[in-house]
Amino acid sequence: MRRRNRMHTRILGVDFFSGTLEQALASIEHGGLIVVPAAPALKNLTHDRMYREALLGADLAITDSAFMVMVWNFLQGDDLQRLSGLKYQRQLLQQESFRRPGNTVWVMAGKHSAGRNLDYLASLGITVPEECIYMAPMYGEQVEDTDLRDLIDQQRPNHVVITIGGGSQEKLGYYLKQHLSYLPAIHCTGAAIAFLSGDQVHIPGWADKFYMGWLVRSLSDPMQFIPRYWEARKLLQLIVRYRERLPATIEESSAIPTSITIG
Repeated sequence: MRRRNRMHTRILGVDFFSGTLEQALASIEHGGLIVVPAAPALKNLTHDRMYREALLGADLAITDSAFMVMVWNFLQGDDLQRLSGLKYQRQLLQQESFRRPGNTVWVMAGKHSAGRNLDYLASLGITVPEECIYMAPMYGEQVEDTDLRDLIDQQRPNHVVITIGGGSQEKLGYYLKQHLSYLPAIHCTGAAIAFLSGDQVHIPGWADKFYMGWLVRSLSDPMQFIPRYWEARKLLQLIVRYRERLPATIEESSAIPTSITIG
């Protein structure tokens, strides 16, 4: 059974965007939190409270997870289309407002990544002023960053791109949405720019199109990515059990009595 509301499909309580790429970009033209959840992070909906709140509080959730889309379509008989974060990032780089110097703040994962990413942006004719580059620290389970908040409030860009890892980026984006004095477009696209810049393994267009990006990453670094994608199998259990409903948290599940005794 489909749960569609115009251009959204509800999966595990999250309203995923099911329109076109152009419609997605148009929907956040005036700001909003954009998340690109991957399967290895989505499985954490039951026990990572801040991640859960970030997805529920997003203005646009993109169907980047090929695994989620395939499982959903098989179970529901649906025809939900995948919108990859890589494709979204490519199109974003072509937007005039995004390319304007000083109109985008980049949150980088580290100096090495920043160097690769900035060189790539320069090759596209995109100039990023130094004051619009922020090196993210290592965040814990609770993600807060007053320095980044103050920088964005001072610069007031129309766009913020968060290139750190999945799970943390959504939390940081949601923190910014809650604490900034205005709402820019906050793009939690993670490694998408790294795939383009060469900071991470290049994912060919055909691999992204045919849902094979995970395989390319796994072959490039088996020790890191194979365990990560193997853990993503837990998402299957959640979708089978809850479908469109928000999964119960671990605390909620433990509070449900397993039996009823009649005295």
